[in-house]
Amino acid sequence: MPFCVTRKDILRAAEYLQPHIHRTPIHTSRTLDSLCGSRLFLKCENLQRIGAFKIRGATYAIGQLSEELARCGVVTQSSGNHGQAVALAAQERNISAHIVMPSNASRVKREAVKSYGGQVVECEPTLAAREAAAEQLLKAHQATYIHPYDNVHVIAGQGTTGIEVMEQVSHLDAIVTPVGGGGLLSGVCIAASESTIKVYGAEPKGADDAYQSYQSGLWQPQDNPQTVADGLLTSLGQTNWPIIRQLCAGIFTVTEEQIIEAMRFVWERMKLLIEPSSAVAVAVVSTPEFKALGHKRVCVVVTGGNVDLDKIPWV
Repeated sequence: MPFCVTRKDILRAAEYLQPHIHRTPIHTSRTLDSLCGSRLFLKCENLQRIGAFKIRGATYAIGQLSEELARCGVVTQSSGNHGQAVALAAQERNISAHIVMPSNASRVKREAVKSYGGQVVECEPTLAAREAAAEQLLKAHQATYIHPYDNVHVIAGQGTTGIEVMEQVSHLDAIVTPVGGGGLLSGVCIAASESTIKVYGAEPKGADDAYQSYQSGLWQPQDNPQTVADGLLTSLGQTNWPIIRQLCAGIFTVTEEQIIEAMRFVWERMKLLIEPSSAVAVAVVSTPEFKALGHKRVCVVVTGGNVDLDKIPWV
């Protein structure tokens, strides 16, 4: 079946984004290879602008707005990385950005949004409160809503990560990405759809709506997620779900202990500052279930590195 985003859309996004984002490096570790039983390549989006892959989708989506729409500014809701990305992308287009953030959002992410010129509007930490606050801002400013993942331009922008990976690493067997709303996973699935590369999602057991959806074949909403991986708390997007259902090769889940262990390993052994959501994918490739697939060359997308250093999970 046709999808809302094509590979040509992602290639078009990649061309547009060239002057706006970093082409992030690939890092490797022989110790990690030995633990996982395969050759691993970490795509370091933690070294991306704003410290996360989210700048790709936000920049492309805001870049596609007409001048008339752009003049009224943009609105989004985000607990962190998407909010930062929208704030910076809007600043670079010289338009206003109103970012609805829950009161329990990470301090470091909230301060970063402000530093990029975003106007933070705090609300109660519930989905209903976030949606109500965003709706009020949209009406007040006649602005455009930039959804964190249910947006075709955001999906295309995130999918450029997959295009870069395939240009940087040859003969890959698989790509593993964390999955929250699913914009990155669906975009990478489409990017790799004309290759033999299998694409997998990685999710915390405490926030496993994508896994439940994939297992049942029916979209399942997120229900009271509990995980240190705060970037993966959201429900799987319904725009992304058909893509993931058809093109994703599987979704694996890991425990909180596995997430924290993987995060600490990458900090200590690879000297890379990654956030818990990124560590979910690193943890997955070391599980017996994933190793049993026998993939020899695997890329793990390290999605971000925005960590509140006052709340390191192993302290």
